Formats: sequence, C-alpha cells, structure tokens
Amino acid sequence: MIKELRDFLFKANVLDLAVAVIVGAAFNAIITSFVEDVITPLFLTPALKAAGVEQITELSWNGVAYGSFLSAVLNFLIVGTTLFFIVKAANVATSLGKQNQEDAEEDAAPTQEELLTEIRDLLKEK
Repeated sequence: MIKELRDFLFKANVLDLAVAVIVGAAFNAIITSFVEDVITPLFLTPALKAAGVEQITELSWNGVAYGSFLSAVLNFLIVGTTLFFIVKAANVATSLGKQNQEDAEEDAAPTQEELLTEIRDLLKEK
C-alpha cells in the first residue's frame, strides 16, 4: 500500500498538477494585487470618489455589497485574458516545434530499407 501511494504521488501527472496549483495560486495573488493596488487606484478612483467610497470593496447598493464582486470580475477578466495569450503562445511554439521536427526528419539520412530498395532498383536497371 505504501508503494502504491508513493507511485501515485510521484507520477508526473500528479507532480505537474501540484506545480500548476501552486503557480496558479501565486499568479492569482499577483493579479489580485494588480487589480487592488494598480487598476483600482489609477483608473477607478474618480468613479469611487463619485460614489462616495474610498475602496472598491465598500461599494454597495441597498445593502448589497457589490464592490468585492466587481473586483473578482476584474481579476477573472485579467486572468482569463492572460491565460488566453499564454495558451495561444504555447500552441504556436508547439506547432513550430512539430514543424521543425518534421523538417529534421525529412532531412535525416535514409533508413536501411530505403537504401536496400534503392540498391535493388539500381541492380534491376543494370
């Protein structure tokens, strides 16, 4: 049972998933800070002052605090857009890698079978 647990925990898929979760959490912290510390003060301050609040989390209407929700929506949009561009770049890099590999395979030396076939065809001609 211990061996099975060890095999499960150290499979590449589980380790990749663990790394992805940790990197995702760190990325989320960066985006949250970006929205709260950069976007909100730079772009939303005039709107917040017009609403009579200091921070986006204080926004409310008839007792419904929607400021935190707006902040979460901004986080989602930024994360989604960033991930879209990362996946798009990864797909381009993958397709370029496959194309380079195919080109290298075409330039590779012929196999034994190809050489033997070529020799056979030359002998038939003579």
